[in-house]
Amino acid sequence: MKALFDSSSLKCSKLVTHSYSTSFSLGIRLFGPKIRPAIYAIYGFVRYADEIVDSFGEYDQEILLNEFERDYKLSLKRQISLNPIINSFQEVVHKYVLYDYVDDFLERMRYDLKVSDYKTKEAYENYIYGSADVVGLMCLRVFVNNDEEKFKALKPSATSLGSAFQKVNFLRDIRQDFDTLGRSYFPKVHKRELTQEVRNEIVREIEEDFLKAYKGLVQLPVESRLGVYVAYKYYLKLLKKLKKCKPESILQERIRISNPMKIFILVKGYLRIKLNAY
Repeated sequence: MKALFDSSSLKCSKLVTHSYSTSFSLGIRLFGPKIRPAIYAIYGFVRYADEIVDSFGEYDQEILLNEFERDYKLSLKRQISLNPIINSFQEVVHKYVLYDYVDDFLERMRYDLKVSDYKTKEAYENYIYGSADVVGLMCLRVFVNNDEEKFKALKPSATSLGSAFQKVNFLRDIRQDFDTLGRSYFPKVHKRELTQEVRNEIVREIEEDFLKAYKGLVQLPVESRLGVYVAYKYYLKLLKKLKKCKPESILQERIRISNPMKIFILVKGYLRIKLNAY
């Protein structure tokens, strides 16, 4: 009967993914069937941890995060959890040896409860590594099925892609982070001010991350290449849109990619991958 519980746990992780991110869930559907369950489990876990520190301000977030981390660590010892999100995740952690990455991620989630302003590039990059890069590395271990040689070869590109995605999110959500969460992630953005010079500098930095990421993206196993490529093109399109916007527009509204454009990116990406024309 444990198999039935595990199956229902995974369905919960899948439901969380679909509920919170249509773009990410679409990308997962493009992965090979064998790797989808692990990616759903990873997303469900990191999404819930992120929700604790971002969305539950009316509760004691530190207590909630403590309990979430406690239940996760207990699940590693017991190899089961009655929290279905943690239950499906702990199996993936054991299978793909993700322990250190999860510890780094949970540590950065704690930063969100205490740190509101990243004043130095070192602090900013340290946060991005633990909040985004390690998630990309978790996924990479799944993509290469624990092949150590492939993992080491693709690791730099995976971290660059994780950084690019996170920085695009920070730039797109800068107004919400200011107004709702009281946070400023970019070292040169303070007091709700974003100059064109700083915006351009941020964009150039992200463009460099995307260039580094692309070198490894095209070497990914075929089961994961299409999904990652479509996500890459989606975020690159979003960055281009942010680049064209005036800084004041970014501070006033959340820049989005329309659903028709998302479909166009998907179809174009599919054709490019199938024709080996990327």
